Amino acid sequence: MSSSFRIRPARTSDVPAIKALVAPLAESRVLMAKETVAYYEGLQEFRIAEDDDGVLGCGALHVMWEDLAEIRTLATFQAAKGRGVGSALVAKLLDDARALGVERVFCLTFEVEFFQRQGFQVMADQSAVDPAVYSELLRSHDEGVAEFLDLARVKPNTLGNTRMIRQLGNSPHEVANRGQDR
Repeated sequence: MSSSFRIRPARTSDVPAIKALVAPLAESRVLMAKETVAYYEGLQEFRIAEDDDGVLGCGALHVMWEDLAEIRTLATFQAAKGRGVGSALVAKLLDDARALGVERVFCLTFEVEFFQRQGFQVMADQSAVDPAVYSELLRSHDEGVAEFLDLARVKPNTLGNTRMIRQLGNSPHEVANRGQDR
């Protein structure tokens, strides 16, 4: 495999590869398994990393509220580890978040050090949203939103995960670090 790759929006033909990426991680309870229909329904949220040999990884950005989104289903094939695929996917998803007007990006992860290198910080508390927004988010049927809210019904899915968040914007620190995110 060459060391270069590209990031692009997902297509319907990518769903089998996304499922193949997620399957071993879901089996080890790192990611949540989803029904095939859920991948098609959320396909526009996904970005795909690929090279001339095929798909290397995937990641999705799910908007939760006007100023809050989640990076989810971030995965790379084992053979692609160490090539910067995950970092490139996160950088593109953060760019997508900025383009949508999102100010904060959340993730629920076992890969704390990886996300710290991408500018995320462990959430000191769970007050990332004010009470009025919290009550609105409670109406969501999305399991990822329930995980963000730390609802009891999804506790088995979140055990051992760390909630992390990154503030987006045009601060001098973020502008200086944008080139390093890729």
